[in-house]
Amino acid sequence: MKGHDTAALVLRATLGPMLFAHGWNKVAGPGGLKGTTGWFEALGLRPAEVHARMAAGTEMAAGVGIALGAANPLPAAAAVGLMTVAARTDHRGKGFFVFKGGWEYAGVVGGAAVALAALGNGRYSLDGLLRRRSAGPRHALLAAGVGTASAAALLAMCYRPRQKPDETETHH
Repeated sequence: MKGHDTAALVLRATLGPMLFAHGWNKVAGPGGLKGTTGWFEALGLRPAEVHARMAAGTEMAAGVGIALGAANPLPAAAAVGLMTVAARTDHRGKGFFVFKGGWEYAGVVGGAAVALAALGNGRYSLDGLLRRRSAGPRHALLAAGVGTASAAALLAMCYRPRQKPDETETHH
């Protein structure tokens, strides 16, 4: 089991800080929260200020939860939800490769989060310290399902992209 625990630790130490850094950048990066709000407005997430704060907070909380190995599979579900919204709003229609704006990054992060939910946080984690062993296919399905369903609900309620001029014209 040491290999399993080490693999979980390495995955958590990679994924958790990266998610936290992305959330922190939304708040304290070059454009700050104001820039993130403008970006979300352009993406069509309404109200943009609420979504900017919610995305930043969720990324930071999920990052901390994953890094510490706490409450599996909830932080993984949050990561899946974040990446699903990102893929649908910012990366849609841009192909696969992230260097072309595609969904590659969002897919890899979401997949890694589901894999971590299946793997569990391992003994070198807060869950391990508390003897909370939650892992397996059920936890992977829960992370994927809750994350995707949450993203779908958010998008249904709040995603209102502006239509391109040719999409609003009617031809007689």
